[in-house]
Amino acid sequence: MAGVFTHWSESWSALACYLVVAVAHLAGLQRLAVQSGGLSRPLRREALAFQGGLLLALLALVSPVGYWSGIYLWVRALQFIAFAVIATGLMVLGAPWRELRLAAAPHGNVAGQADGADVPAKDAKWLLRWPVAVIVAANVVWLGWQVPALLDAADRSAAVALAYHVTCLAAGMLFWLQLIGSRPLSPTARPLRRVALVVGSVGATTILGMVLVFGSGVLYPVYHNQWHHVMTVLDDQQLSGAVFWMGMLPPLITVAVALMLRWMNEEESAELSAGLDRLLTPRKNAWSARPGIR
Repeated sequence: MAGVFTHWSESWSALACYLVVAVAHLAGLQRLAVQSGGLSRPLRREALAFQGGLLLALLALVSPVGYWSGIYLWVRALQFIAFAVIATGLMVLGAPWRELRLAAAPHGNVAGQADGADVPAKDAKWLLRWPVAVIVAANVVWLGWQVPALLDAADRSAAVALAYHVTCLAAGMLFWLQLIGSRPLSPTARPLRRVALVVGSVGATTILGMVLVFGSGVLYPVYHNQWHHVMTVLDDQQLSGAVFWMGMLPPLITVAVALMLRWMNEEESAELSAGLDRLLTPRKNAWSARPGIR
């Protein structure tokens, strides 16, 4: 059992990217704290979420998970969920855009940026104009990399592996931007429509999981190796389908429930406002104001 944790994959490019982004984010936080006289509790929570997501993405690539993902399919499925889905969701929740911009800005141009007005929200709003298209594209990227030929190429070529990680990371970031937003960017789709997008994504990943779980043929012959002396490649493939199928449900269902609660709150608020409007609007008297025979 101890041998499982003794193998660590080496990815100096991933480590370098992590250090650059993490240090830049912390530097931006420091400059923001100096300008505003401290960090509020929401900002601290966001910073923890972003740094946690960044660290999770790194560990998915350089930890024993990264090593064993090249040997067992079910570990690769676990790596994919941690890297492309959960880590990107945390990073989007962390809303690091202002901090990263502060870190990159020249010292002479930082004044007045602490209020958040410097964040180029208008420049990035085009990312939120087509939520359906973006969600479909993200699912196509995620599921497309599960095609045996592409997965085989990612195992054999470092350049293809880099493309795999970068595109899955970008797809995850865009995916969550459409569903949960990231201050100051807010999704353009209404909560109920976003729930429908989540349900569609659950359906897509469920189909893939079912294909792998109930498939009777080996789809990934590249995973034939000496480690499959206890678990066959087919067993590994079916287990990976179960991990992919069940592992995608918790984050997506959590978001769907949160969106449903938000939608119900908005509906209740709308009904309450309509009721107050009816109560406060003066009604016309049913009786005529002029005296006379009625």
